[in-house]
Amino acid sequence: MVQVKSAYWQNVVDEAQKHPAVPGLDKIPFFSMAPMEAVTDSVFRRVVAHAGGPDVYFTEFTNARSITHPKAKFTAQARLHVAKDEKMPVAQIWGNRGIDFETASRDLKEHGYQAIDINMGCPSGTIIKNGGGCDMIRHFDDAATVIASAKTSGLPISVKTRLGFNELDTFETWIPFLLKQDIPLLTVHVRSRKEMSKVPAHYEYIDRLVQLRDELAPHTLLQINGDVKDRTAGLELVRQHPGVDGVMIGRGIFENPFAFEETPKEHTLEETLSLLRMQLDLYDKFNADYGPLNFKKLRRFFKIYVRHFNYASDLRIALMDTKNTTQARELLDKFDQQWTAQKAADTIAITQDR
Repeated sequence: MVQVKSAYWQNVVDEAQKHPAVPGLDKIPFFSMAPMEAVTDSVFRRVVAHAGGPDVYFTEFTNARSITHPKAKFTAQARLHVAKDEKMPVAQIWGNRGIDFETASRDLKEHGYQAIDINMGCPSGTIIKNGGGCDMIRHFDDAATVIASAKTSGLPISVKTRLGFNELDTFETWIPFLLKQDIPLLTVHVRSRKEMSKVPAHYEYIDRLVQLRDELAPHTLLQINGDVKDRTAGLELVRQHPGVDGVMIGRGIFENPFAFEETPKEHTLEETLSLLRMQLDLYDKFNADYGPLNFKKLRRFFKIYVRHFNYASDLRIALMDTKNTTQARELLDKFDQQWTAQKAADTIAITQDR
């Protein structure tokens, strides 16, 4: 069993071993949901948890400077809000100034966060222009500074990154550099910034990443991100690449809100739409505390729940035209009535055919 230089991450590893044993695996990897802009807020994390969540959650990535900035604190508080009934996530922050990470990490600790992750992999042009995300790959000194500054809080500091900025082989120098920073966890999205998500993830480099970790930092956990759709696919990935400790799922959750469940099963339409209703309810409560929120951003979630059934396209199009949660609920109620009537009609037709 891996011994981690962090009580927090050691506990994550140990808790993962309580999941059912998997043939072909001596150690069960931990699973996490990737930090995604305007997606992994407190509302959606709780919906995923209800569907059968991961071992670890991450917040939306937040500008380190904004966390204590007088004019930006309220917005940052909304992004970093954690409800009383949810599992404490890892706070993911970005930037390029040491002082921002020093003050932000201390503030996060005061607010109950137990671990911090530094975003060195976001490909967004806006974040790169501000020296964060993937831009760190081109500035080793800045990367070392922000890691060291964040550590002053005493919290475990991990890093999420990509293989390179423009060239894939950059990882042969970049990854060793990060591994030498004495971090408990390194998450690698196995693509370059230039590739975005337009090409298949480079799983062919995973074994080399494991080798580098084993040689340079055997106590650092290695987590892989990119193109993993669900827990079953993640377990198979680890089976093919021994030495990987964790699997992060991002876009896969948009195809299946039950992506993290231990035993995959078919879910009824009623179960799926109940998750959407749950999100609408939680959204209203969140909006009351931190609003007004932009309802258009909520619409991106509709496709997660409204798919793979008759009339899904029609319902999805109609939902995209709604302007608030009240209209969305009314539309769902109307659909329920029509769906029930349709099922009854089909049953009668089947009986008559006999």
